Amino acid sequence: MKKIVVLSFYCIPLLIAGAARSQDLFKGNDLFTVPKQYTATMAVNPPVIDGDLKDKVWSGVPWTTDFTDIEGNKQPAPYQQTRCKMIWDKDYLYIAAEVKESNIWAYVKNHDEVIFQDNDFEVFIDPLNTAHQYFELEVNAINTMWDLFLPKPYRSGGDGLSSWESGVRSGVKVQGTVNDPSDKDKSWTVEMAIPYTHLNLKKSPENGDFWRINFSRVQWGTTVSEGKYVKNTDAAGKTLPEHNWVWSPQGLINMHYPERWGYLNFSTATKGAGEVAIELPFAEKQRNYLWLVYYRQKEYMEKQGRYAGSLKELGIAPEFTLDSQNNTLDMEATNHQFFLSVKTSSQSTITINQDGLIQIVK
Repeated sequence: MKKIVVLSFYCIPLLIAGAARSQDLFKGNDLFTVPKQYTATMAVNPPVIDGDLKDKVWSGVPWTTDFTDIEGNKQPAPYQQTRCKMIWDKDYLYIAAEVKESNIWAYVKNHDEVIFQDNDFEVFIDPLNTAHQYFELEVNAINTMWDLFLPKPYRSGGDGLSSWESGVRSGVKVQGTVNDPSDKDKSWTVEMAIPYTHLNLKKSPENGDFWRINFSRVQWGTTVSEGKYVKNTDAAGKTLPEHNWVWSPQGLINMHYPERWGYLNFSTATKGAGEVAIELPFAEKQRNYLWLVYYRQKEYMEKQGRYAGSLKELGIAPEFTLDSQNNTLDMEATNHQFFLSVKTSSQSTITINQDGLIQIVK
């Protein structure tokens, strides 16, 4: 789903010398809420991908918490429930979703059309956790699929490549009738089997691995005209914006901030787990500081027409303390590019550039 959003980061606090307030650095900032986590257990047997979630393999697999608005608590809670669950094996990630819907409709019928013109369910996956080279899957209530590969986010000049084929197997089952306004429906359910071989991975996940992942539901307000669902419009006839309901809130109306997605943890256990918090690696905590500087640089570019040449220009100190370890930020910048790194004396160096590409330097 492509969203163009003009952002201002004036609310982002400064990192002050001595790191005396580093624990408060991200407090109150919508772009630094803690992402949700889900631990997927291993499938004893693969599910039948037909959209019917009564398959025994799904029994006992925990649901995520209900989806919320993409901006989090800044907007009202969704008026219809959405949730999903996940399991995996050596070949596939399996996803099941339940989309409660009292009026089920879908008109997009061709593969790789823009599915979010209908109500839909969407999956976003960044298996390498670089905020680049990630994947998007969209499906509607008649199982029409749009699969996209994004070399880099739209905010960095990237675009979605529909020529990529995910190899995903999907199934949808409707608890009601599609495109019939004369009755009330209950829900539609989705199953997906996503092969690792199509995700630029050199190997299958292992116990303890994690990906960045998020899920979205696009929901349009509609009225019925001549027996067909029609999107609501304003007084000028312009289509009103859709609702965006997600698993892990983004903090803004844009799914293409992969650094804001939730975490999918892989476990070789065969039961339990679900949406439980696991202590994140130290490097994941360090990344927040890279993103803080990244956002500050984007704000600076918006105001000054160039990037800041130094951390000092941004009002940011080069050193901070995290988990009792001293960390150092180092930045090189020109008017149109910047390259930032964070390191400790005992850890690998992590870098980010003006396109938001995260890399680890051994």
